[in-house]
Amino acid sequence: MRRPIAVAGGAVAVAGCVAGLLYLGPGTENHPVAAVAARAAAVPDAVGLAVGTARRRTERYPDDPTGWSGLARAEVEQARVTLDAGRLDAADEALRRSLALRRKDNYAAVTGQGLVANARHEFADGREFGLRATRMAPDRADGYAVLADAEIQLGDYPAARSAVQRLLDIAPAGAAYSRAAYDLETNGRPEDAAIALQRAVESAGTAEERAFAEARSGDLAWNEGAVDRAERHFRRAVDAVPEYPYGQAGLAKVHAVRGETAKALDMYRRLVARTPLPQFLAEAVELGGGGDRVRGEKAALDAQVRLLRASGGPVDPHLALYVADHGEPEVAVELMRGEWKRARSVIVADALGWALHRAGCDAEAVGYARQAARTGWGNALFRYHRGAIEHTLGLPEGDRHLREALTLNPHFSPYHAPLATRMLKQQPQQHPRQKNRQQNRKN
Repeated sequence: MRRPIAVAGGAVAVAGCVAGLLYLGPGTENHPVAAVAARAAAVPDAVGLAVGTARRRTERYPDDPTGWSGLARAEVEQARVTLDAGRLDAADEALRRSLALRRKDNYAAVTGQGLVANARHEFADGREFGLRATRMAPDRADGYAVLADAEIQLGDYPAARSAVQRLLDIAPAGAAYSRAAYDLETNGRPEDAAIALQRAVESAGTAEERAFAEARSGDLAWNEGAVDRAERHFRRAVDAVPEYPYGQAGLAKVHAVRGETAKALDMYRRLVARTPLPQFLAEAVELGGGGDRVRGEKAALDAQVRLLRASGGPVDPHLALYVADHGEPEVAVELMRGEWKRARSVIVADALGWALHRAGCDAEAVGYARQAARTGWGNALFRYHRGAIEHTLGLPEGDRHLREALTLNPHFSPYHAPLATRMLKQQPQQHPRQKNRQQNRKN
């Protein structure tokens, strides 16, 4: 029976391995913070077992191409959970061995190449591998998952939706429902997204899949300002997988909203010691007001920025937003212009627009902020960014978007939500850099 996206969800989430590897790229395995995480993070038993089993299979059957592609998939998953991008190199090597043994019609190797390309933000390549896989085997699911993840990052939402619809038809399970939920949320349908995520929970095959779906449900509730409902989902996530990072981060935000700032910061401190993602580090910095209490988190983020500028590679938008707000906005623009060449999603558009605003380039920034709104996502941070840019430009719709941000989720950011309230009480004021540029033109 065909399961239309209108019922189950509406295509595509950057879920699974792609979601977990957005911050990884060439050279990241030498990142001092990532290296700490790779040593400290306890690899889930299922992941470590899968890698060990796959390696033993290749040792026993070295001429089996399927065994080598299976090892590549296990290495990608290990890269996701340990933050060790070196595992992607190991996956590449395994895929080369597989293709050397079977060059033609090697579906598993082609989908594996797509997984690695997407993890490295080589989304155009990911799309090509996904298309190749779906042409090779139109009734197998993995190629559509690769294709959907690439298309969402490239900003082709209709193509992503088509890929997820096909994924739902073939394999109506957690991977498809999670991706469907993201598209529904992104297109302004949070109630339907919640239904899709509940189906992802119910169809979860592992504790990690259940934790992921519950944490995403918590994020969805949080983004609607439903703190109590969000807390229930975050607790279920950590019940499924103790210390599940996204569940822990969600609970830290709940404690912060309830005035338990010290407890929330302590949770973040323990979380980033195991999983130093830019998102978690930046959330801790915002909660701590950028002061001495979060000096270590700021140092970790600054180290990531220095390494990224030196080595290149994919940019986590959370990192760029941190730089725009708490570092050098021009550096954030530099990073996001590079990422925009690789990915044209609404998330990247929003981050680039905000970086430009903070650098005083509001006339250019507003175009990206409007691109970020093109799907109708009820994202409070996006609305705030757009409203602040338009407010600075003196556009009448600016204050409306600021109010919408606070209505959607009054707790969307401990740093920016108070600024939005303050801005609504003020007359529009140009950014100092914008004033200087206009003055220079007059002179």
